[in-house]
Amino acid sequence: MDPVASAVRLEVQEAVHILSSSEDGGHIVSTLQSLRRYLGETETQAPLGEQEEFSRTHFSTVLRCVVGKLSPDWLDLLPDGQLKELWASFFLEGPADQAFLVLMESIEGAASPSFRLMKMAQLLARFLSTGRMAAVMEGQCGQQAGPASRLLQETLLTRVVGLPDRLGNRLQREMLAAFFPQNYFPLLGEEVLRVLQAVVDSLRGGLDCSVSFLSQVLGKACVHGRQKEILGVLVPRLMVLTQGNCLWQRVCWRLVECVPDQAMEAVLKGLVEAAPGPEVLSRLLGNLVTKSKKAQFVMTRKLLFLQYSCSTPVLQSLLGYLAMDSQRRPLLVQALKELLETWGSSSAIRHAPLEQQRYVSKAVLICLAHLGEAELRACRDELLASLMDGVKNRLDSSLPPVRRLGMTVAEVASARLHPEGPSLKFQYEEDELTREILALAAPWPVPDGPSEAGLPVAPVGGESPDQETVDGGGPQAGREGSDSELDSDDELVPYDMSGDREQRNSKTPAYVRDCLEALTASENWERWEAALQALEGLVLKSPAATREVSLELAKVLLHLEEKTVVAGFEGLRQRALVAVTVTDPARVAEYLAVQFYALNYSLRQRMDILDVLVLAAQELSRPGCLRRAAQQGSPGPGSQPSVAAVPAWQAVVEERVRRKTRRFCKGSAGWAAAAGPNEFNAVAGYFFFPLLQRFDRPVVTFDLLGDDQLLLGRLAHALGALMYLAVNTVVAVSMGKALLEFVWALRFHRDAYVRRGLLSAISSVLLSVPAERLLADLPDELLEARSWLADVAEQDADEDCRLLAVKALLLLEKLRDRLLPLSSP
Repeated sequence: MDPVASAVRLEVQEAVHILSSSEDGGHIVSTLQSLRRYLGETETQAPLGEQEEFSRTHFSTVLRCVVGKLSPDWLDLLPDGQLKELWASFFLEGPADQAFLVLMESIEGAASPSFRLMKMAQLLARFLSTGRMAAVMEGQCGQQAGPASRLLQETLLTRVVGLPDRLGNRLQREMLAAFFPQNYFPLLGEEVLRVLQAVVDSLRGGLDCSVSFLSQVLGKACVHGRQKEILGVLVPRLMVLTQGNCLWQRVCWRLVECVPDQAMEAVLKGLVEAAPGPEVLSRLLGNLVTKSKKAQFVMTRKLLFLQYSCSTPVLQSLLGYLAMDSQRRPLLVQALKELLETWGSSSAIRHAPLEQQRYVSKAVLICLAHLGEAELRACRDELLASLMDGVKNRLDSSLPPVRRLGMTVAEVASARLHPEGPSLKFQYEEDELTREILALAAPWPVPDGPSEAGLPVAPVGGESPDQETVDGGGPQAGREGSDSELDSDDELVPYDMSGDREQRNSKTPAYVRDCLEALTASENWERWEAALQALEGLVLKSPAATREVSLELAKVLLHLEEKTVVAGFEGLRQRALVAVTVTDPARVAEYLAVQFYALNYSLRQRMDILDVLVLAAQELSRPGCLRRAAQQGSPGPGSQPSVAAVPAWQAVVEERVRRKTRRFCKGSAGWAAAAGPNEFNAVAGYFFFPLLQRFDRPVVTFDLLGDDQLLLGRLAHALGALMYLAVNTVVAVSMGKALLEFVWALRFHRDAYVRRGLLSAISSVLLSVPAERLLADLPDELLEARSWLADVAEQDADEDCRLLAVKALLLLEKLRDRLLPLSSP
């Protein structure tokens, strides 16, 4: 055994025995002073090897011993508080991490209230005020990563960040001001700055350091909701320290890069809100969004689309940060495309809150202001298409603020995207929001040079409007004189090429089996694309041939991936799969419903299964489904245009005749609606019941009752849609009973989207099952549903859930007179 370790161990054992048993104040003081020489704070210091052995192995044992003896009588063994100061010096001068852990351990283990608890709390407050927390964190910046080190860091991290909560639980009304969160976290920020300064000094001296522990402290504090307190101290100081100092900037970048993924959103949101501008944010973050996928998602998706609480200056700071470096500018262009698409989405216009729509509108204009002409020119067509679709959808809205928002953004965006052409102009009343949006339209200066802007800024050849004038001294039209007017082709009518088709080297498949073969085994991409485009029509045209290979077709389409760029690939695949399901509903629907719970499927494929089942059920429930499907089948590859097609000139003539003809009596304006049996009646069970069988059983790849709540919400909405489409069918009562049991099992789900699906499902049951059957077969389920709906309508936090619950209660109100006798004893 090492003689140094043995000597230290024997002396510590003897000292612990004296401290535990002696009541002689002088003896205790001499023992403590002999132990202090291992801390290096006395004139007679122990050798360095003995100090390291004591700190590594015995220091915590000594601290626990003196804490165990703490009492009023023990401290009064010497006058004038001599023993108290000597006792406290071990915590204030020894290894900081061990002293901090023993302090927290003794406070959490002490009886409340007690003398020992208050003395340890006061000592902890003194520990914090003397800067010892910086020593705790600094000690973790130089340690080598290992299992013991990671365990120690996790323990320290929990207690450093959770200190106010832990002390509050123990002290309660006796809580000291130093432990209040509004006081503690700014102090923690100051200590982090001191440690960062020590890290910078060590790096300048050629020593290796790590800021990983500091990143974890920052992340955990922000996750606890203390961004303002800690970042309010950090950001102003780092803003000054990083200005013109590359080493400080690299340390800050590393500090944020090492933040755990689960805390990245809280940290980035706090930094974006605390930074006074994009320049500061760029110095603090660097190119983090290009290195971390999580940071990129937060900065370009979460803060732009899923949250809308940021103020306009914060939004300008966020998007300005993306625009300040050539490596980040492509993310700004992509964000603009997605923002414009969301801004113009008819679904978003109908369902998104007006505040979120305003937020997205501001983000669109800020992006446009930051992008240069060359960048906008590269994607102008795509942006203009999204803008025009969005304007149309917004002008169709019944809400004046939505329409006014569309007109304002369209005016500004069109002028920015197409400055040389006519800009859109609308008449509307200006308000505060309109003036704020117009103020965002001023372009920002684009960084000079390709290295900063991210795109070449040289003019595209042939686009200079005055090139001919500069080269030849005058416009070409002026040199040719009046002969140019004779050659003008402005009056010529362009040839109609709308019916032209692209010529292909491969022949379009003429049979369903040919399509199946091309999709599975063909290496000819043109044949593969042609098969996909022709499949829907062939399936509807040849139902008998489709039924022979329906399951194989469904399996191939479900796993089909886009091998080459095909316009509208997802739509073609989905429509073909719907057509196969409509043609052979019983077998294909049951197969798809079973595959929904099978292994080795992605969440996207499972959502596709739900969409296909609902669309197929909708098609089957329409009158004349099979006849209409056969009529919609696409013609074969060699078919000729119908001779009954009306030429364009004849249609114009007939329209003129119709307008000038006077009629004294008019018959029916249109054909009567087609009548026929509900084809969904016989197969509704194949669509519905397999989807309900295993929702509560987790699978290796997904868990509906766990993290995959989005898929559970889609399932609830799909089941409600299938229930609604089964109106007045024979199996509707059984479906309604099963669906109400499903709703009752999940009625307390925490996700609002799932609850909306459950509420919609209840409404579907009430609309689909006849009232007599509801009262006869489902009285108990209806009463349970009614009590839950009333609770949701009054107390649910989600506004849409409350609205859906009220609608369902209105449907139940029609059955009130019959339900009341059932509920009476």
